[in-house]
Amino acid sequence: MDFVVIDVETACSHRSSICQVGIASFLNGKLMECVQTLVNPETEFSALNVSIHGICPEHVASCPTWRDFYPTFCKSINAHILASHTFFDREAVLGACMKYDLEMFECTQWIDTCAVARRTWPELPNHKLATLAKYFGIEYRAHDAAEDARAAGEILLRSIEKKRTINTRTRVQKTAIFD
Repeated sequence: MDFVVIDVETACSHRSSICQVGIASFLNGKLMECVQTLVNPETEFSALNVSIHGICPEHVASCPTWRDFYPTFCKSINAHILASHTFFDREAVLGACMKYDLEMFECTQWIDTCAVARRTWPELPNHKLATLAKYFGIEYRAHDAAEDARAAGEILLRSIEKKRTINTRTRVQKTAIFD
């Protein structure tokens, strides 16, 4: 399965305040590329958000705005299956597009990897990205957009593999019944 995973960090509680974007591209079940860029959100930074991701106004002062970065973003994700760990990222991207009155990008489907993980591993105590990464031994640095995107993509790959294994086992069991 081919897909692109995005993750964003925001400057404050406004979903449109994207200050970092991570994009991880997966082709044939393998990570092909993982890129990250800082974005100038043209808004204030809250102390809470800075304490979470460590990105400060001076880090993004000379960076492109969402409007400037958007064509590059679209080239990376257009016409692909898109995924993110929760729909927070989707809402942030949609909010930033609305803020700058940008035409909406195209994707064939948007997958919430957290929801997929809940269905695949309901026995886990929670389905936060850090919990899932620890469970699967995926090393990553939380609240770094590229790292979060890559880890979410690896979680999605594990879910696909588990579902494939279950489906194969079920087909074999059904076949055996009719033999």
